[in-house]
Amino acid sequence: MPSSPNIGFVLHDVARLLRKRFEQRSRSAGLTRAQWQVLSSLSRHEGIHQNKLADLIEIMPITLARLLDKMEARGFIKRRPNPADRRAWLLYLTPQAHPLIAVMRDNGQKTRDEAFAGLSADAQQQLLQALCLIKSNLLEACAQPAVDREKIHV
Repeated sequence: MPSSPNIGFVLHDVARLLRKRFEQRSRSAGLTRAQWQVLSSLSRHEGIHQNKLADLIEIMPITLARLLDKMEARGFIKRRPNPADRRAWLLYLTPQAHPLIAVMRDNGQKTRDEAFAGLSADAQQQLLQALCLIKSNLLEACAQPAVDREKIHV
């Protein structure tokens, strides 16, 4: 009898395929997934400090700095000095970035529509609630030190 799919693997596959499909739709804009992620985060957190953005999108500050250099050169973001700290920069979108964000949101909605085809609005809402609970449980668990009750002997 075949075993049922492992939910962790299925969740990973679904997330990967959502990203892949979004990237297929968005390729013509000439931005990487990481650049899309920066634009998306900045659209919700304009004026954020560069290091806080790196934490938010879970990449190293130096990696973000390189991304921002490229995006600034293309005219999508602007760094402004932080009035509270002369050494720090705050990040803002330029008017040129706003049409890309509209494209990104449209592509995201089309991708979600494809992914959720055949699921009722209630089923989608239940899935979202379940995933939010799982995420909350894991965030709470990750904030606690791991307790190694059983030693693995090799």
